[in-house]
Amino acid sequence: MDNVKLAVADGVGTISLNRPHRHNAIDDETHEQLGQAWQRASADDAVKVIVLRGEGPSFCSGRDTAQLGERVAGESDLAFVRRHQRTRLAQLDSPKPVLAAVRGYALGGGLEMALAADIRIGATDARMAFPEIRYGLMTDTGGAPLATMLAGPSRAKWLLMTGRQIDAAAALGWGLLDEVVAPEELDGRVAGLAREIAGKPPGVLAMIKQTVDGMWRGPLRTALDAELLGQVALFGGEDYRERKRARTEGGR
Repeated sequence: MDNVKLAVADGVGTISLNRPHRHNAIDDETHEQLGQAWQRASADDAVKVIVLRGEGPSFCSGRDTAQLGERVAGESDLAFVRRHQRTRLAQLDSPKPVLAAVRGYALGGGLEMALAADIRIGATDARMAFPEIRYGLMTDTGGAPLATMLAGPSRAKWLLMTGRQIDAAAALGWGLLDEVVAPEELDGRVAGLAREIAGKPPGVLAMIKQTVDGMWRGPLRTALDAELLGQVALFGGEDYRERKRARTEGGR
């Protein structure tokens, strides 16, 4: 079974995470397939708008905790974080508008992926959180700067420092979601908006996106560098090692 699916219709490339039994958690195989789907959608001239969504009850619950801290042979923590940041930068730098359909859990890296979209529509059952602090870690693919830009510094710190979840109503009020609809209406609402935008001149869409994003492109990349260095340091820290040992001893 493909962990990531890509469907193209009416000018819209829909990328669907397809691990519903794990709330679409990202393991190494899924990350690779997601990158491939993104490249195909980006290179396809028939795709004017990209939609990100998840099969099943959730959008994406972030890094699969079954692989948390694991690395492919010979890959350093620095190379690991850089590889995932390249995926996020490809999303942020896409000239094509990106919409996220957020239902259920959007946690950790999943929330970072949603926040990097140009427009986010959520279901009333959406739940957002950055749980990294519970593992002795922090965000590393733009969570801190994106949350700050959208929700403001105090609310970003609240999310990052507590690891607590917020519901769809709070996310809408904080600016992390742009619209909230009933769960059964989510896919249709996002698809309709995506088709509407796909009908607009692509050159104009790209210029609008470049103009708006240009206001924070430099600070965002500076913050990504800070997240990279901070996360690599935390992977080598005692807090993370203690929590990793506790998970291992607890059979998690």
